[in-house]
Order: sequence, then C-alpha cells, then structure tokens
Amino acid sequence: MDVVDALRQLGGVAVYEELAGVCTEWQVRRAATDGRIVRLRRNRYALVDTDAHVAAAVAAGGVVSHLSAAAVWGWKLKHEPVRPWVTLPRTRRRPIDNLEIRWADVPDSDVTRHVTRPARTVVDCAKALPFDEALAVADSALRGGEVSRRELLEAVRRSSRNRRTKALEVVEAADPRAANPFESVVRAIARDVRGLTVVPQVQIPRVGRVDLCDEELGIVIEAESHEFHSSPAGLRKDVSRYTECARQGLVVVRFVWGQAMNQPEQVREALVEVVARRRRDLGFAA
Repeated sequence: MDVVDALRQLGGVAVYEELAGVCTEWQVRRAATDGRIVRLRRNRYALVDTDAHVAAAVAAGGVVSHLSAAAVWGWKLKHEPVRPWVTLPRTRRRPIDNLEIRWADVPDSDVTRHVTRPARTVVDCAKALPFDEALAVADSALRGGEVSRRELLEAVRRSSRNRRTKALEVVEAADPRAANPFESVVRAIARDVRGLTVVPQVQIPRVGRVDLCDEELGIVIEAESHEFHSSPAGLRKDVSRYTECARQGLVVVRFVWGQAMNQPEQVREALVEVVARRRRDLGFAA
C-alpha cells in the first residue's frame, strides 16, 4: 500500500509499527527521503510538514493554531490541513499568503514556541471544526496524554463565550479509548442516532476488543480498513470474531473508511434502521 495513503487512513500521523503492517521499510524510508512524508519525534511519521506551518505563522506575525497546531503536537486527524492554520492578533493586517486565518488575541500563556498549547488547540478546534473532526482531535489529544479532561474543561471555561457550548459538547464526548480518527468519526455519527449509545474499544468474551459497542442493544460497530485486514490470517481472524458475535446474539455493523469520511449520511441511515429493528426485536418501547 502507498505510504501516503496508509498515513491518510491512519489519521495523518503514525508510528513506524503501524505503517509496517501495510508498507515495507523501504517504502517508508523512500517516502521520507522524497519529502512525501516527514519524520516527527518518537519515530512518528506525518503527512504534514509542520516546520513549514510554524514558519508561515511566524512570517505572518501570528501563531500556529487549530489543525496545524494539532499536527505539530502529533495528533491523528480526520483530514490533514490543506494550508497552514494561523491565528493573528485582531490588529494585524491580513497577509497575502495562502493561510487559513483566524483572528484572536492569544495570551502568551496559551503559546509555546509559536504554537498554541494542547488545551487551547483542542478548544480552538472544537469551536471551529465540524463535530466529527473536532472529536477526532480531542480523542487523540486525550489518548496521547498531552492534556487531561480536567484541563480541557478548564480551557473551555476560560475561553470566549463564542461557541463555548459547542466546545464543551466536544470535550465531554471525547474519549481516550478511541483508537483512531476513523473510529472517532463513526462514533460522532452514532451520537446522532436516537436510542444508540456506543462505547469505544469494548472487550467482549471470546471475541476480543471491538471498535464500538452498544451493550444494551447488543450492537457492535466496526470501522474497517480493508487494506489492513487483507491477509489470509486476518481473514480467518475476522471470520472467527464475527461468527462468535453471531453465536452470542450480537448484531455486527461494519463500515469502511470511505463511507465514514465521504458518505456519513449513508452510515447514519444504516444505523438508524439497525437500531429500530433491534429495539423492536428486543421489545423496547418505540
């Protein structure tokens, strides 16, 4: 599999062990040498040239923020930033560069090395991005340990009133157990399905860990990247897992990466129908 495509499906950032499952060492090294990907700290690789984003922010007289800051912190994203996100002081004149500009007077306490600190970055993303993209950022920040939920709640409280309720909703929904942005996006879609309450990375006896599960309704949702499950051993494991789910009376719903990222309404419609049928079968009130 192409390294860039693999990184994109892994959220834009990945450790070498994640890439090694689908790419050769030579492919990874060549992509880094050719400048198609960049090597970050702790043996991490990314799609985004974070140094260029920092340079763009400094040149414009602002700070790296939002998705660009999230990339600098090494978090996994639903989509990598197409151009640098920069927050400029309200008095700064708009630069002519190709930047994603936001205007705010960011205090020095919220910035380190020209980049917004983790808590500020999560809150900025929660206010500016669609819910699913913001949830992927918040999940990754908590998963990486750069910030705690308490710190995020405090950052929301200290933030401007503009879209504060939306930011709070994202922070409260964030979960460090989420494995990747693909799973975060599917969970965001599931939140809009009435009667469905899913928890990430649930351990089921004789099945193992599943991506999302509503234990009351017995619904398992798997975010499947078929490129990462195409070996004979992977196929045997999948067949065994889903046969055991059927033996336990669980309903398994599987979505591929492209569906979640590009056709969320189709994912939602499928979940609505599955939940409605499952609730009828189990005798739940309409």
